[in-house]
Amino acid sequence: MGLFNRRKENRPTFEVLGTDMHCHLLPSVDDGSRDINETLSCLKTMKSLGFKKIYFTPHFQANYPNDETDIVKRFEQLKKALAPHASEIPELAGISGEYRFDQRYERRAGIDAVNPLPGKTLLCELSLHGSSYNPLESFKAFLAEGYNLILAHPERYPYLGIHSPELKEILDLGIKLQLNTLSLNGFYGPAALEKGFAFLENGWVSYLGTDLHNTHYAQELVATAANSKVQKVLQRYKFLNSEL
Repeated sequence: MGLFNRRKENRPTFEVLGTDMHCHLLPSVDDGSRDINETLSCLKTMKSLGFKKIYFTPHFQANYPNDETDIVKRFEQLKKALAPHASEIPELAGISGEYRFDQRYERRAGIDAVNPLPGKTLLCELSLHGSSYNPLESFKAFLAEGYNLILAHPERYPYLGIHSPELKEILDLGIKLQLNTLSLNGFYGPAALEKGFAFLENGWVSYLGTDLHNTHYAQELVATAANSKVQKVLQRYKFLNSEL
């Protein structure tokens, strides 16, 4: 067979990202993975789709009052338990959190209590429903202390529209946006799908995250990987995942 007749080997869809920096696969700590078997199954799927490195980001919010010290301990236990499967799963690169900024956020011990991603990077989320709480002052306090903030899944907040002043204020502060990959396959509904692509078109998205919770999400991730529009997004846009 001649050189120009060779077929290109298909590369896993998410190989270009390399790193996932948003998932809930630490077992039995929030609304994510129920046990180590489910975590292992999800990680094997992620490996098959091209992910090389994973950061765990369990919820830190009033509904899940996790403790950073305990979370780190659980992560180390998980790494030890999964060591025999190291060749089957992505690298378990680290443990951080998805920190909820809402009216109940003040229960947190303070800026120094958080466990950030590399580069003093913190994954933040807002309430999925509108409220009178304004997170900007809290955001500014973290930025003043040298944190780099990433706002998780802005396409899922119904009050953050393309032209909303709240979104403009967030972007003006230099806060980066992380889009949920599954949003681009309609997993969270048509509104999140439409806004997700619009945010991409405006050049506002710096990270793609799986926000993987369980095997159902993993199956949806497989379907998303086969979506030609998602494949084009990965070819067209530059994301910062691999820098973590």
